[in-house]
Amino acid sequence: MSALFGPAGNSVSFTEMGYKHSLQVPEYLAKFGLTAFEYQCGRGVNIGLDKAAQFGLAMKNAGIAVSLHAPYYISMSSVDEEKRLNSINYILSSARAVNAMGGNRIVVHTGSCGKISREHALELAVDTMRLAIKALDDEGLSNIRICPETMGKINQLGDLNEVLTLCELDERLLPCIDFGHLNARTLGSLKTYKDFEDIFDQIENRLGASRLKEFHSHFSKIEYTTGGEKKHLTFEDELFGPNFEPVLEITAKRGCSPTFICESDGTQAEDATIMKNYYTELTNNENR
Repeated sequence: MSALFGPAGNSVSFTEMGYKHSLQVPEYLAKFGLTAFEYQCGRGVNIGLDKAAQFGLAMKNAGIAVSLHAPYYISMSSVDEEKRLNSINYILSSARAVNAMGGNRIVVHTGSCGKISREHALELAVDTMRLAIKALDDEGLSNIRICPETMGKINQLGDLNEVLTLCELDERLLPCIDFGHLNARTLGSLKTYKDFEDIFDQIENRLGASRLKEFHSHFSKIEYTTGGEKKHLTFEDELFGPNFEPVLEITAKRGCSPTFICESDGTQAEDATIMKNYYTELTNNENR
């Protein structure tokens, strides 16, 4: 298997090219040669299961892998038990939708630390994740893989260590490594090849070689301030990072086959294509 590349939702060019509805997404992605798509439910899971199934069939026929971004307001680390239990319901509704689409990955934000310590926030998130896994199993959705995401703001739960700790709960959990978020929350620390290689090493050391090979990823350049993430940018930006080239070089070198979802601001399909083309060139050179 090789890495998959695709956008988070549709670029501005989707409507500019005359497309109007979701069943046209496969045709649109085919123009770029992309093989993945992340359906956006950040503001709620508002797609019915019948429509989700129609969308999924269209994507399957086009050979495009589907994942889903769960609602942003999930808070696995909330001190309010009701909010944490509601988060499990949001995870369940996300899992039902992506399952109907024929996909098996949902990306989840873990929450913020608020006024509690990072350690306490992580304990709460671990407990919520255990309950979420059980809820999926009870629903017959044990095939769905929850992908806790590394987050971009410093006060949010979700640095690399915290995400890997959550993933250690169950083999089915996959980390969603958002390289832009990690760079933003560490105020631009991802610069050298070794900086990126350390991330791969930590995933393998904590979760094993198999989950390193198939991890989920978000990628974009992100503007940051002293608090971390401020704004998603496009690949045309030359001031903020991170650069995608080292990530893809390490991916190819180690024989990994992750899914890379590009979250650039309005040019996510175009920038995902830039990544895909670079990766293809790398792997073609290796096979010569």
